[in-house]
Amino acid sequence: MRNFIKDLKNLSKVLEQDRKEYLKKDPSIEFKWQLLFHAGYQALKMYRISHLFYKYDFKFISYFIHYLSRMLYAVDINPAAKIEPGVVIDHGIGTVIGSTSKIGSGTIIYHGVTLGARNIQKGKRHPIVGRNVLIGSGAKILGPIKIGDNAQIGSNSVILHDVPPNAKVVGIPGRIIGFINNIAGLNNLIDNRDVYENF
Repeated sequence: MRNFIKDLKNLSKVLEQDRKEYLKKDPSIEFKWQLLFHAGYQALKMYRISHLFYKYDFKFISYFIHYLSRMLYAVDINPAAKIEPGVVIDHGIGTVIGSTSKIGSGTIIYHGVTLGARNIQKGKRHPIVGRNVLIGSGAKILGPIKIGDNAQIGSNSVILHDVPPNAKVVGIPGRIIGFINNIAGLNNLIDNRDVYENF
């Protein structure tokens, strides 16, 4: 119970990091109060709460919050998924994040993205997405694959294999069309390392 209270207090730091990333990466947000009506941000916020209850085995409460989030915002983030602080889900509508998915900080996910499985099986079956990744709208990343840090996934691409760091990938199936030379956005991770320990 003591650890639950500690993580509950830490939740405010995590939500603050999320909020900062939204204000930095979504140019449509002119005022902070707009986040009250941002489907992606509100769905991520509800995921944070449901994940906390899931982590401490309050499964019924966790999945009830998950259900409410799906109904309210049309965003399906399984409570068991692991999402570091400072992730942006822009627009949000139609986004699906499976139960064994992991997403690194600094990543931006546009609407209609699926982090899903390729087969019906138990165990690890969803992608691991690194830090500072950009995933374009409608992209499908399927199976227990890894997307390297700073990669960019084009809109409507279907990714079935590992993507190396800094790669640009487009198409069905996804293919590498180049690599990013100028890597930005890594410095903000260092200052917030302590927040990531118990995400």
